[in-house]
Amino acid sequence: MLFLSVLYSGKSPKAPGTAGSVLSVFLGLPILYYSTQTLFLLALLLGALAIRAIDRHEQEAGIHDESWIVIDELVGVWVAMAMAGLSVLGVALALVLFRVFDIWKPSIIGKIDRDVKGGLGVVGDDFIAGLVAGIASLALIALCRYANIPLNLWLF
Repeated sequence: MLFLSVLYSGKSPKAPGTAGSVLSVFLGLPILYYSTQTLFLLALLLGALAIRAIDRHEQEAGIHDESWIVIDELVGVWVAMAMAGLSVLGVALALVLFRVFDIWKPSIIGKIDRDVKGGLGVVGDDFIAGLVAGIASLALIALCRYANIPLNLWLF
């Protein structure tokens, strides 16, 4: 339960997905400071482990995608952070845009959420939401630079 709930953040009575995502940002920041590639690879590794653990849990409990399981949020937000890079703006955009895409579930994200069963479906939609959030974060940062919007206050 500790792993699947990301240190019990998924047991938050209100917005467990957001609680898990916010805690995941703080857990990921030291790794992001060290290396964006390491954070991305750890997201992949933890995602693979999560798929297996979720499959086992769903077989035992007989319930798909319980709200307290937020390891998928960690995977998604770490993917977005690794892509957006180490800056206050990048991390903030990664978190906010990941939550937007994870809740909204447009296009392929929603299709995976609806149609793919087991751990792969639980983790897969968040992984794709993280990729989309990372790309959107990079695009917004580039747009700010192109428009000569000063970003120095937003950088670490």
